[in-house]
Amino acid sequence: MVYPHTGSILTDAGRNVTRTGVSTEIIIQVDGNPIGAIQSISYKEDRNIHMIDEVGTDGHIDSVPQKSTDISGDCTRVRFDNLRMASAFSRGFIHAASQRIPFDIVILDIFAADESDADGFNGSDNVITTVIKNVWIRNLGVTYTVSDFVISETMSWVAEHIYSYLGQGQNVVPAANARQIPIIDNDTFERATDIGQRRGALDAAGLINVVDNILP
Repeated sequence: MVYPHTGSILTDAGRNVTRTGVSTEIIIQVDGNPIGAIQSISYKEDRNIHMIDEVGTDGHIDSVPQKSTDISGDCTRVRFDNLRMASAFSRGFIHAASQRIPFDIVILDIFAADESDADGFNGSDNVITTVIKNVWIRNLGVTYTVSDFVISETMSWVAEHIYSYLGQGQNVVPAANARQIPIIDNDTFERATDIGQRRGALDAAGLINVVDNILP
């Protein structure tokens, strides 16, 4: 059953289902090693868009990204198993100044994976893998408080690149989806960038001739 106005799926073949993604279905790894005791992890992608104006026109006539996309993130972890923050991420040091080699953070979203998959879900065609590439630690912090004896640590970082893929390398956004929402723009370069085959989509030839399929 789907809701009539929005198409949101409420039941599947008359039975109740859970379709909301939950954080308990997330596995965070570095070099194949899961990171334990993480309380929160977040990342964001940010780029500046430059608006093009002209004399004699009251409004923007065009827009274009002004610089490459910046990737950054934050993590909070309880000090657990006698591991400091950096060492929990498979690093051989505990202070930010010691880092000279970047590392990758891999996030596995197993929400749609086959529950019978016993090898860490890495072989499932329904696992979404997000790779945060070449991470540099920007700052590390430790908190000791009299009101809570549990020691927590924080880490902020920047990265060069981020991409995601489904299963063994397919695009996360399929041609067809559960709600039958059509993918109107299916640009080859956008899809290649999304799964890490390119670092960006703007350097491909013919950008000035690209138009979308949406009528005004």
